Amino acid sequence: MLERLLEADADVGWFTADEAYGDNPGLRAWLQGLNYVMAISCDQRFDTPAGRMRADELARAAGNMGWQRLSAGKGSKGHRLYDWLVIDPGDTDGHLLLVRRSISKPSELAYCICHTHTPVPIAELVRVAGCRWGVEETFQFAKNETGMDHYQVRKYDAWYRHITLAMLAAAFLAVTAYTERIRDHTFKKGLPQPKTST
Repeated sequence: MLERLLEADADVGWFTADEAYGDNPGLRAWLQGLNYVMAISCDQRFDTPAGRMRADELARAAGNMGWQRLSAGKGSKGHRLYDWLVIDPGDTDGHLLLVRRSISKPSELAYCICHTHTPVPIAELVRVAGCRWGVEETFQFAKNETGMDHYQVRKYDAWYRHITLAMLAAAFLAVTAYTERIRDHTFKKGLPQPKTST
């Protein structure tokens, strides 16, 4: 899908994904033309001047210097605040390591591998990393409400049709719910009802 998007000359600012994709070196190599922030497991290795090191080893070696408290976006309970650290391991591929630390449980760390064509501030890397949560919430909604994960097929075409219909149904539900919230809000305020086309 991403390949088709790029072939259509779409402007792709960033790519983000979870560990299943971030731990895939073939995908990372294919994405070298794009900026990305992808979650990785703690044992992901980076080339450093001192040899290959794991992500968790790099985070331990960094100590407590350089951490910044930043929001990764708004959640259902307000801003998602974490402590963040960017480490440049000196990787020959130009990768950076972005480390997220829980404020309430500082021993809980999560890791992202980052690649950019130009230097960007840590707040931008954090923003991109936080975008993934919105995608995850949307997937959970589609699984719960439209059965997106309830397919029993083995062939790509059948899977693609099922996923496409589930996504279409989820989009319809989201637009309908939004329209109803707007209509309810305008009714309570005594405003004229929005016109609907047939």
